[in-house]
Amino acid sequence: MRSYAACMDTNTARPSALTRAPGFTPGRPPEWDIDIFMRGDELQTALLTLERNRRTFAWKCWGVDSDGLQLRLGRSAITLGGLLKHLALCEEMKFQSDLAGMELLLEFRDVGHDSTWETWAWESAKDDDPDALRDLWVRAVHRSRDTLAGLLAQSGLDYAPEGGMSLRRLISDLIEEYARHTGHADLLREAFDGSTGEGPPHEFPVP
Repeated sequence: MRSYAACMDTNTARPSALTRAPGFTPGRPPEWDIDIFMRGDELQTALLTLERNRRTFAWKCWGVDSDGLQLRLGRSAITLGGLLKHLALCEEMKFQSDLAGMELLLEFRDVGHDSTWETWAWESAKDDDPDALRDLWVRAVHRSRDTLAGLLAQSGLDYAPEGGMSLRRLISDLIEEYARHTGHADLLREAFDGSTGEGPPHEFPVP
């Protein structure tokens, strides 16, 4: 994973919704800001919460080899490798397909997601290279940031494509998805190598 040194200017008067949204300038990941964390508006709070969940999930999956990514607990089919693929797909479906009406990443096309939703990620990840799985998730996250950046430059959380869910609803759904699955990742990572912790260390880079 790359290391970033982007800084966020919090001193500009009346910035736009886009520049006020941490991490949603295309190609620039978020920089931690304690003031936004404690007193941010609705948009800032939503985006920062999503980014915190993404970063914690990434931390649980990094530095894990193929055996660790395929580890299962009991009768559950869930694996860290499958979670990387599943959450990449969720990013793509929420922000590329549902929000922007764009094609999914090539890896997700020509798959009958409606009929295979419960099994595809876990089954297909079994044969995938660990670095390829992590790269797939990172690419999906970067695409999500870029799509949201473009949309937030023109609109806000109330935006909704015709007949679709609002941006507020889609962000909330993805936060819920990460919150659920980061809990799974907690258990799987601890079972693999004993690693525990609520959040990544400061030096862990933003994906």
